[in-house]
Amino acid sequence: MMGFPLRLLAREVYDRVVAIKGPGEVALITGEEKIGPPGARWVLCTAESMPLDRDFAFVALDEAQLGVDPERGHIFTDRMLRARGREETMILGSAALAPMVRALLPDAEIISRPRFSTLSYAGARKLSRLPRRSAIVAFSAEEVYAVAEMLRRLRGGAAVVMGALSPSTRNAQVRMFMDGEVDYLVATDAIGMGLNLDVSHVAFASLRKFDGQRTRRLTIAEMAQIAGRAGRHHQDGTFGSLGGEEGEAGFRPEEIAAIEDHRFPPLDWLFWRDGTPPMDSVDALIAGLEARPGRPELRAAPQAVDLAVLKTMADSAAVRDRARGPAQVRRLWDVCGLPDFQKLGADHHARMVSRLWRYRSEGSGHVPRDWFAQHVARLDNVQGDVDTLSGRIAAARTWSYIAHRPDWLEHPAEMAERTRALEEKLSDALHAALTQRFVDRRTSLLLRDIGQKRDDLPFDVDTDGTVHVDGEALGRLEGFRFLVDPLARASDRKLLLAAAERRLGKKLTVKAEELIAAPDGEFALIAAPGTDPRIAWREEPVATLHAGPSLLSPEIRADKAISALGQDVQNRVVARLQAWMKAQQERHLAPLLRILDLSTQAETPAVVRALFIQLADAGGIIARADLDDALALLDKEQRQLVRKAGFTIGVLDIYHHALLKPGAALWRLALSAVKRGKPMLPLPQAGAVLLVLKDREEQMGARHAGYRGFGDTQVRIDMVERIARGGHEAIAKNERYDVTSPFIVSLGLSDQLFGHIMRNAGFRPVTPRGTDEGVAGEAVDAAPEGEAAAVPAGEAGAPEAVSEAEAPAAVEARDEPAGVAEAEPAAETAPTEAVVAEEAGETVDAEATDIAAEVVDTEAAAPELAEAEAAPAEAEVQPAQGANWVFRGRRKPRDRHPAAAPEGGRGKRRDDRREGPRPARGQGGGRDEEGRGRSGAPRGDRKGGPRRESGSPRPLIHRSEPERPAGGGAFAGLAALLGRDE
Repeated sequence: MMGFPLRLLAREVYDRVVAIKGPGEVALITGEEKIGPPGARWVLCTAESMPLDRDFAFVALDEAQLGVDPERGHIFTDRMLRARGREETMILGSAALAPMVRALLPDAEIISRPRFSTLSYAGARKLSRLPRRSAIVAFSAEEVYAVAEMLRRLRGGAAVVMGALSPSTRNAQVRMFMDGEVDYLVATDAIGMGLNLDVSHVAFASLRKFDGQRTRRLTIAEMAQIAGRAGRHHQDGTFGSLGGEEGEAGFRPEEIAAIEDHRFPPLDWLFWRDGTPPMDSVDALIAGLEARPGRPELRAAPQAVDLAVLKTMADSAAVRDRARGPAQVRRLWDVCGLPDFQKLGADHHARMVSRLWRYRSEGSGHVPRDWFAQHVARLDNVQGDVDTLSGRIAAARTWSYIAHRPDWLEHPAEMAERTRALEEKLSDALHAALTQRFVDRRTSLLLRDIGQKRDDLPFDVDTDGTVHVDGEALGRLEGFRFLVDPLARASDRKLLLAAAERRLGKKLTVKAEELIAAPDGEFALIAAPGTDPRIAWREEPVATLHAGPSLLSPEIRADKAISALGQDVQNRVVARLQAWMKAQQERHLAPLLRILDLSTQAETPAVVRALFIQLADAGGIIARADLDDALALLDKEQRQLVRKAGFTIGVLDIYHHALLKPGAALWRLALSAVKRGKPMLPLPQAGAVLLVLKDREEQMGARHAGYRGFGDTQVRIDMVERIARGGHEAIAKNERYDVTSPFIVSLGLSDQLFGHIMRNAGFRPVTPRGTDEGVAGEAVDAAPEGEAAAVPAGEAGAPEAVSEAEAPAAVEARDEPAGVAEAEPAAETAPTEAVVAEEAGETVDAEATDIAAEVVDTEAAAPELAEAEAAPAEAEVQPAQGANWVFRGRRKPRDRHPAAAPEGGRGKRRDDRREGPRPARGQGGGRDEEGRGRSGAPRGDRKGGPRRESGSPRPLIHRSEPERPAGGGAFAGLAALLGRDE
């Protein structure tokens, strides 16, 4: 049998002996734990739990010099005096104990064993300067926690060992230190009693401790006991202080010399208390425990917790009434021996003992099972911090102690197992909490890796790109870029990066070869709004796009991580990405590639080549107003070449249907952003023909994608073209065209938006005229002198026909909503400006104000009227019966600065009707002496028909004038301001 000062040490030795002799041969007896196989030959105990009534051939007591401890010294003195082996008794302790052994045990043989290693003083060091494999000793839980937290920040953490820990928690913490997971150990003075660790240096955080009564400086023997943990066996060790060397924080020269030479003051006395006090009565028991020793080498022990509790309970008459007779007094003293594991103090602890005594002193003397189980269940909670879990473990030790008493419970084995399981559960939670609070395993791993270059550590990359080294996540691999864990401290980022780069080189080279051999389906264009367009492989970015020589030839720059793999790998990766991008352009931007090819062919006329180059540079969609000059240079055959290329010359825009598809729109916006050196604009919803966008960036994105803005509403340009074509068809058929028309209904346009689009397309509303009997065909008023005749609707208003072979493909159904996706006729509609000013006096939106209301001179435009591409004459085409729109024709933009306008510009009257000086007011408004206007019409003629002069016959054909639209008229706005009727 061997007695040890600590439960932890007893358990450590037990595990070692079991490994040698087997579990059936070894027993363990402590206050909170009993493992006693039948026939066990080796029994390991704490000093308090040594069964002195059993016969053993060999008995040993470890750390016997603890007889001078104020709290437990009398236990060790009693065991030294009373515990005997049948054949041999061994007392292990410091050389300072030799005088006491000679005095108390004169027949004992004293054998000294020299230390094999050298222990030397290393001075005071800062915490950050401590060598690896160091143990830091503190004397309070708060100080232990503070040092451990500092080491976590500086060195990745530390293991924590305290006497209050359960064996499993202590073993788990020590295992981290022994296995090299952490290089530092922070402990209380429990480290000085039997813990054999691989420690090279012991640093004292303090040299003062509270011994239960006062705070005092450590004795030289206590210092040596703790410092002796460094080195051990044939390995030399060092010791020192933490911080400064002066004052109470540092070692004194005599202390250093004594520790290094192993010379300690001999012990002159030991604490003693009667180990077999009389049990006749409570008073006799107290008197026996307080009796003074009869030898000078022994001193009466200070009042321990068990005696203080007994004296408190003895003041109760109820306790005395039940403690009658030696058996009951012995039972009372047995209950008072319950250790105060929670360190609550004698008074508080006495209340718990009194409750137990009440159960033990009545009936069968068993503690009620339900009461016991209820208190155990309250502790079954693994939530909380380190202090909370430590408190629960201390409380669990109390119930474990009760469960291991042989006659305190009716079924002690059952409850002992429950308390053991509870303690193990709480111990695991405490170990996890200690590790989480005081160990940064990743930092510790990095520090070891950077120092030892441990390439043997396990390395892997998860499917999501997370990089692990020895199970610790260092960061994430996105494509070929390693991104350090964003939660890592700034001081660890370089270590994380270095550890990853040392292992990622081969991995990235293999990955680059996979990219080069990858099919096109694994690549994609990443063009999120507000970001720069990039190329991704397997959904991870690998390259960025930068402006190149042309829109379709951007520069591809591989990521720096790919460049770091070598020039050859970089060039091959870029070549693969260029091949993929070319294939994507052939798929989505084929019309642009075609016109670029046509622009290089010698047989293509120069003016057409110039037009194609401008169109390709704009991404295949451009406002017609931007190419007016280029279009004016084209003859009919050259225009046919443009249409054969698949492009529509619309009323407002020039475009290709295929370039409006979502895939083409994405590439056009991305390449445009790259060319402009700007972030990607928002891409409109795929397939939408009508959008309401208020954000300026979204409006710009829609415009680049192929939409035309009308206030906050964006309409796809091919739909605008179809709306305009519908207007021409309605005029030609003398039909009403408004929001109730089937196609307009399918688009869901409002009256205001529909009118806005029609006016921008060159139409103005008129009131449909009634049908006069006997009228066949269309009649037009005689044009005033000096003005061109009206242009028939079939010439100026209708679009130019195109053969079916020349017509571009219809828009796919998925690009338009149901009821809208139809094949459009391939026709070049009558050209107009992007926005046309409305009738005088009507409100015009901000976009329309930039466009002039001046009509192109009829004579200058005459050659173009045959192709329906030039501006019609000022004389408007009168609507056919039933038509509610009239086409105004092509108009020029007007200059915003009249002073700078050339002759015939904005400063000139829009209709050029007045060529001479303006007549003065009151002179007939420009009528001649015969009462006729400049056109020769008689004074008072009205537009509905000339006034019949005397003697002149009434015209044979009468043409009824449609009613003027409400609010219309050239001077309606001015009349309203002047408060007059028009």
